[in-house]
Amino acid sequence: MADSPRAADWDARAPEVLTNQIGAYDQMRNRCPVALDKDGHWSLFKHADVVAALKDHESFSNAVSVHVAVPNGMDPPEHTAYRDVVNQYYTPERMSEFEPTLREITANLIDSLPRGEDIEVMSTFAEPFAIAVQNAFMGWSDELAEPLMAWNKRNHQAVLSQDRERISAVAMEFDAHIREQIALRSSGEYDDVTAQLMQDTVNGERLAPDEIVAIIRNWTVGELGTMAASFGIIIEYLATHPEVWEILRAGPQHAVAVSDEILRIHPPLIANRRRATRDITVGGRDIAANDRVNVVWASANRDENVFGDPDEFRLDRPDGANVLYGVGIHYCPGAPLARLEFRVLLEELLARVTNIQLVADKPAERAIFPGSGWARLNVRFE
Repeated sequence: MADSPRAADWDARAPEVLTNQIGAYDQMRNRCPVALDKDGHWSLFKHADVVAALKDHESFSNAVSVHVAVPNGMDPPEHTAYRDVVNQYYTPERMSEFEPTLREITANLIDSLPRGEDIEVMSTFAEPFAIAVQNAFMGWSDELAEPLMAWNKRNHQAVLSQDRERISAVAMEFDAHIREQIALRSSGEYDDVTAQLMQDTVNGERLAPDEIVAIIRNWTVGELGTMAASFGIIIEYLATHPEVWEILRAGPQHAVAVSDEILRIHPPLIANRRRATRDITVGGRDIAANDRVNVVWASANRDENVFGDPDEFRLDRPDGANVLYGVGIHYCPGAPLARLEFRVLLEELLARVTNIQLVADKPAERAIFPGSGWARLNVRFE
């Protein structure tokens, strides 16, 4: 007898979920913390379940994409060697070398914004900032800024459409940009991150072109999507919580802790995908081998059992509770660069801006899945 279909607990793409993701996940965490959606995918909402899954990479595989994904779509032992290659680009020494360039980009962009006038932050600051940082880090020309921004919008629309052919076409378009950069560096005249990746080896052999493309795609999509969302979230939070401005002014050394806490309250990344490798029970629910599982960061970091009131801003959270950058072997390798960007952003805002205010007659518009943060955010800088 064939297995009877499993009843769905919720519709992950219902309009009320897409338009207020964090609120919907807060409700699911308490109503149905391990939930099956209409597409047959599981979602884990509780902090404990998310952390357990992230630490158990043998039961929850990262190999979920049909495309080459290095190293985020790999499991050990393959993952280990490729992760070692990626880690070398985010060392303290690399971050120190990059900081002056990052600070110049940040200061110039903030100084370019008008004072006392309405600014739509996402399109005029957050997205251009993310792209400028990515181009500088990779050693790419500023001429790529416009094509990358246009591509990022098409990518978001394609993912939202759930049209696999459209998603694949947009992904191939982006890969073509990367391959063009690789081809430019085949002459040996460049010495930047892209050129260095072309010389890296795994098990004695240089990275294949597809592997280099996959690594750069992972870095770039993270910068253009998650980091741009993060910049908008931080600016909106400062505009609506002037007491946090005062914390920073009194103790600018708290900049990283402040950004970690803001992004815990309003997560910039919704979820990551996993695949169950065996039958396993989580929270009393039976997940079958090969079932798709979403670990929902946007819920785990707001779990009342760990953080109390999830909207309370505190800098004395327990060490390791915040899973903003993940847990376990897939902990975000770019975390040092992200934290550097947030620190420099807050330092330069403190030095150049006295106040940030929301524009009352232009309410902020929430981003919808797969994005987080704000689609539109109008503020005034003073």
